[in-house]
Amino acid sequence: MNPPAASRPCWRRGLCGRSGAGWFGSTNCNAASGFGVQRPLPSVDPNQPAPGRSPARYFNTAAFIWLVLALFCAACAPHPSPRKLTVAAAADLNFALPEIARQFHATAPAVELQIAYGSSGNFFAQIGNGAPFDVFLSADVAYPRKLAAAGVAPESSVFTYAVGRLVVWVPAASPLDPATALRQASVHRVAIANPQHAPYGRAAQAALRSLGLEETVRPKLVLGENVAQTLQFVESGAADTGIVALSLALAPPVRARGRYWEVPLDAYPRMDQGGMILKDSPAARDFRALLLSAAGRRILKQYGFFVPGE
Repeated sequence: MNPPAASRPCWRRGLCGRSGAGWFGSTNCNAASGFGVQRPLPSVDPNQPAPGRSPARYFNTAAFIWLVLALFCAACAPHPSPRKLTVAAAADLNFALPEIARQFHATAPAVELQIAYGSSGNFFAQIGNGAPFDVFLSADVAYPRKLAAAGVAPESSVFTYAVGRLVVWVPAASPLDPATALRQASVHRVAIANPQHAPYGRAAQAALRSLGLEETVRPKLVLGENVAQTLQFVESGAADTGIVALSLALAPPVRARGRYWEVPLDAYPRMDQGGMILKDSPAARDFRALLLSAAGRRILKQYGFFVPGE
């Protein structure tokens, strides 16, 4: 005999609701599933967390979401570009200035230092026409002074950093004696920097005149764009000898490749080398301070420069 429907056990999980005692805690399908039984809906407080979830869990979840958002925003934010300092430098600094630049980078790694080497006269013209340099290091202090007088930068920005010196240079394999090379009839080409825009060219021209060799040497002259190119002419064989900067002759890469004779200091005008800050900034002031410091002066003297006050 079959039991009455009301008391018949509920064997199918899909037909019965879950009771507080478990899936099969009730033996009455109607009671277990709620069929035919009206029950009031439980009231829910929106300000209270769901049963079984503590406020601390909600707080940890929110904190995690904020952390992810913060990291995402930081990754997407634009990173500031490194500060850049551009220097227009006379060609006679071609070997000395990189050593000073290395020290500057060690003290200011966030500053990107860019140095262009060339003729001081050409830089003077470019800066006068608005070339975007931050610092100008000239082989002749007259150029920065002229720029200051023209209002390109304040006069207080002009400074003197070195005194240049001249030498006669010949390749190591040459039979010429650098002390007498300019007087030798076997010499057919003599290189000097272009006096029109290179201070070392004007100094070489003055030295030839003072030594009584101007008329003899003039037909033999080969003009370099700057004093560094003048040295290249002699090294390459395009000239037999040349009048160049002592700072280049003393450079380690050049020292073993040639011999030189220093031109007497009284044979040409004193070569006061000066610079100026064109765009004032902490980086520009720090670079000037290093150049004029004891460390900077020591490097300049290693390359044959005299320094102001000594």
